[in-house]
Amino acid sequence: MAKPKVAFFDFSCCEGCQLMVLNCEPELLDIIGAVDIVNFREAISDRGEDYDIAFIEGSIITPHDVKRIKAIREQAKVVVALGACAHTGGLNKLRNFQDTEEAKKEVYGDDAKYFEVLPKVLAVNEVVKVDLAIPGCPINRFEFISVVKQVLAGAKVSLPNYPVCVECKYHENECLMLKGTICLGPITAAGCDSRCPNSQWPCTGCRGMIANPHLEADQITLSKAGLTVQDILRRYRLFYGYSEVVK
Repeated sequence: MAKPKVAFFDFSCCEGCQLMVLNCEPELLDIIGAVDIVNFREAISDRGEDYDIAFIEGSIITPHDVKRIKAIREQAKVVVALGACAHTGGLNKLRNFQDTEEAKKEVYGDDAKYFEVLPKVLAVNEVVKVDLAIPGCPINRFEFISVVKQVLAGAKVSLPNYPVCVECKYHENECLMLKGTICLGPITAAGCDSRCPNSQWPCTGCRGMIANPHLEADQITLSKAGLTVQDILRRYRLFYGYSEVVK
């Protein structure tokens, strides 16, 4: 039986999620034995165009990106958004709260006129159908291995829909909010094993919001911590810029 052919593609991103895949090391050997990787710029020089599963890292920012992701979608049986930039638009969506032309001039200077960009930064699922997403900035490598194994087994992939706070309690972490540190764990989807709070670093929301977050309660808590409405929006927009609730 032929092995599924797998390809990794990058759009506007730092490619940190693909590096996390390479960091899987011994666990990755099991995956490599079950698939045929035909395109993975960070790891191999081959550029195969025949693939069954496509992992996409990065957000969509140019008309060329739109054309390219649509071509990938036509070829792949399964498309997986890899990391925050592909999943929600990630940090790149901060540009959506600025004037596009001004942002171009700030980044490209006098060469801005040579760059054509979309009016808004888009997540992959805003352009093509995405079969599943592995969130995070960067992704959790153990979650990546788990998801890939489920996909190869034909199982339905289920990601956590409870907040990071649940994982914090599992690790018996003292709540950072009680220590005066602003944390978005109460409304952010878990699955990262609360890796930032475990190191006394606040959650910034890179995995996106849980379904039906208690935003009013969260905003009241943040207000009591001394944040203004603009302070709260600034924190929400860092990784929640995809959501209508923070426009």
